[in-house]
Amino acid sequence: MPFGPASILGLERFDSEAPLELLPGDPSEKKEQLIHAVYRQVLGNAYVMESERQLVPESQLKLGELSVRDFVRTIAKSDLYRSRFFDSCSRYRYIELAFRHLLGRAPSDFQEMRVHAECLDSHGYDADIDSFLDSDEYQNNFGEWTVPYQRGWKTESCLTMQEFTWSMQLVRGASSSSLKGSLAGKTSRLGGNAYINRALPVIPPSSGETQGWSFRPSPNFQEPQTRLGVGASDEGKLYRVEVTAYRANNVRPISRYKKSNRTYFVPFNQLSKKYQQIHREGGVIASITPA
Repeated sequence: MPFGPASILGLERFDSEAPLELLPGDPSEKKEQLIHAVYRQVLGNAYVMESERQLVPESQLKLGELSVRDFVRTIAKSDLYRSRFFDSCSRYRYIELAFRHLLGRAPSDFQEMRVHAECLDSHGYDADIDSFLDSDEYQNNFGEWTVPYQRGWKTESCLTMQEFTWSMQLVRGASSSSLKGSLAGKTSRLGGNAYINRALPVIPPSSGETQGWSFRPSPNFQEPQTRLGVGASDEGKLYRVEVTAYRANNVRPISRYKKSNRTYFVPFNQLSKKYQQIHREGGVIASITPA
């Protein structure tokens, strides 16, 4: 059974599933399960059509001609992976996804990301994939016969809180994938926070009564100064209201809402009115917190 925090943070699948290892004499059903697990991990839980499967490497793995690590390498260097996560994504979006897919964690800091950017510039895409799979870290954690798995959310030696919070940005929930379910799209999920090595808030995934994960602030957002007045009572406070999923453009072709996510700073005595206005115009409130 998953422990409490894992289920709260949308990590129950990673807590409850044991790592898959290919052992001598394993039946064909176990090998099929392992192949499916490799696709799910390396391709970020994205759907793979039958026509996209790498049938020749699959057969070689079943016959013992490829190790699991070599099969992972083949998938990561395939046109399938490259077209989804390298050719169509920004440079640092690809790098943060490669960490997630191949090492099961987020980058530890921006310097680690820059090393891979320099490898891409100097040696190319295939060499960068090799740098992940031939690393001591990969060998120590997965070896030749274990399918890589998400491990960045667990407490480990030498793991910083920053790396933990970045992991929460890159993978959340059994149904999330690297292609869908993220408002970052094909841009870097860590964004400018990576450049300054800043830890990020860990927000529960959108389920039940929580919807905070879906809000993503605009790049030019700045925190305002705290509003003072009416002593220290609630009436003198200013509240930050984060709103996502505006559907106004679907109702009215001409709308003042150009983007789906917005941030408002509302005095306490106007919260109720603003709340009604937002829902009337099709918005979803992600959070309300004192500014």
